[in-house]
Amino acid sequence: MSTAIPSYKGHRYPAEIINHCVWLYFRFPLSFREVEEMMLERGVVVSYETIRRWCAKFGQAYANQLRRRRSRPGDKWHLDEVFIPINGRQHYLWRAVDQHGNVLDVLIQSRRNGNAAKRFFRKLLKGLHYLPRVIVTDKLGSYQVAHREMLVSVEHRQSKYLNNRAENSHQPTRQREHAMKRFTSARHAQRFLSAFSSISPHFRPGRHRLSAPEWRTEMADRFAVWREVTATDVGV
Repeated sequence: MSTAIPSYKGHRYPAEIINHCVWLYFRFPLSFREVEEMMLERGVVVSYETIRRWCAKFGQAYANQLRRRRSRPGDKWHLDEVFIPINGRQHYLWRAVDQHGNVLDVLIQSRRNGNAAKRFFRKLLKGLHYLPRVIVTDKLGSYQVAHREMLVSVEHRQSKYLNNRAENSHQPTRQREHAMKRFTSARHAQRFLSAFSSISPHFRPGRHRLSAPEWRTEMADRFAVWREVTATDVGV
């Protein structure tokens, strides 16, 4: 996974404009045209196609930097897969979160058999030097296959009642999927969700658990991190 910030060299617009548009698109359920309109209201004339290119070029790079800065995930992983239609065909969004609700990884696949589960496990474990203490899944048999071959030393709990953490984590994706109308391809869905799953949660610290002053302080810290990962010093 690359952690380098792409160069802004050659871009006519300042980095602050670029990262603000990327933030708007991945943080809120907005279309490229809606981001264009919001920027126009602020006196910035930029086309939605330019914003689309910025999101494609910089979105994943920003997400990688955020992932690099996050603390070590918890030792209890919740895994789940959910149906997602792409161009009239059934695909599955595989997702893993820790016990704190932090998204560990996502993967779009056309199947949910044993090979698909093993592929997702490999993606989850790539580059890690530790294993979780326990994984929690529903009763899909594919997880048993992957667990038996790849994580046999890790406790595996199977219950449709214990996996609300992973199931709830799908909700922002469903909201965004609805706003986008549809994904055009599995590649498009993977590219968007990979960036979205790191950027959007970064700005959602669980406001219901914080007082107003605590939330403002937390958000100020998170915006500071955002400026660091986007290599900008001030907002728009």
